Amino acid sequence: MSKSEPIIARGNKVLFGNYARFPLAIKKGRDCRVFDWDGRAYLDFVAGVAVTSLGHCHPKVTVAVQKQAQRLVHCSNLYYNEPQVALAEALVASSFGDRVFFCNSGAEANEAAIKLARKAMGPSRFEIITVRRSFHGRTLTTVAATGQDKVKEGFNPLPPGFIHVPFDDLDAMAAAIGPQTAAILVEPVLGEGGVYPPSAGYLKGLRALCDRHGILLMFDEVQTGVGRCGTLWGYQHDGAVPDVMALAKGLGNGMPIGALVATEAAAKALGPGTHGSTFGGGPLACAGALAVLQTIQDDPWLLENTRAMGAKLMAGLTALKARQRRIIDVRGRGLLLGVHLDGPARPVAEACLTRGLLVSLVGGGETVRFSPPLTVREADVDDALAIFEKAVAETAA
Repeated sequence: MSKSEPIIARGNKVLFGNYARFPLAIKKGRDCRVFDWDGRAYLDFVAGVAVTSLGHCHPKVTVAVQKQAQRLVHCSNLYYNEPQVALAEALVASSFGDRVFFCNSGAEANEAAIKLARKAMGPSRFEIITVRRSFHGRTLTTVAATGQDKVKEGFNPLPPGFIHVPFDDLDAMAAAIGPQTAAILVEPVLGEGGVYPPSAGYLKGLRALCDRHGILLMFDEVQTGVGRCGTLWGYQHDGAVPDVMALAKGLGNGMPIGALVATEAAAKALGPGTHGSTFGGGPLACAGALAVLQTIQDDPWLLENTRAMGAKLMAGLTALKARQRRIIDVRGRGLLLGVHLDGPARPVAEACLTRGLLVSLVGGGETVRFSPPLTVREADVDDALAIFEKAVAETAA
């Protein structure tokens, strides 16, 4: 019997059943691989769902967290702590933003963005336009903002004030803007909705619409930020600068942290008492996140590798599409790629797991997502492509 089986059995007795977990208990991780309790290695192309951007247990992040844990783990936001200030300075210096609010997750960052937009624009302008297939979190408000019906089932009535239009359609977006519109909230690349990048000029078109109507442009960069798409921030790919940006996932390389970055004009809406977070911006998480950001900025190879390995993975998957009729589409940007199949993709993901490759499912369950660490090497990509091809062929048969 596998040493993982008792852990899985124990978990099934006491954990909520809200995750469609794969039958794997992970004991440890190093760079692009994780290991189960029997010592078997798995090539990790999930990376905690685009979280471990520098790979598992990156030495600089590990040392930063260890040192901070010996100094100060928690500090109330009634006071200042230096790692929080240093991380905010680094985020401001590397982005369009002037101010930063810290929280603990992407959902919280988007929740803060929604509150900021409503507070900034006043009570008569409260509607926020998002897009279909979008995903913005699991709180009631971010579920309402999300453009997927499946995440809303059973939770009505949801908070009002959200309009959903087709993605990558500037005409539809322009038509939806009205006197009650406060902001547009969009992912630079749709992640959970199926990995859909926009056409060239779409994000700049959103910027122009917001300027024309005097509303806020807010980018949900929870998945696309921190180098994932080959630039430090996803908005830099198209040169469309937002007013507000939500971050999480890859920012902490596994430490629970979210951030809202905003211009001075937008940030001033959230004054004392308007919003907060008990654990947001804690010194431990901020020390880890600062090490992540500094590592990416100090080593140009990481973003160069993201672009190169993303292109290699895209080329390999596109070539596989020509050989496997089950593959309908291959799309994405950088190291955030999706393979759309002609039916349920879970059997393919399970076959990959059996062969030692971890991938995740998005969209309606027909798309396999590849989001390996930015440190992934050519040999890793070759191995993943070989395993994936066998899994697709095996399940097709």
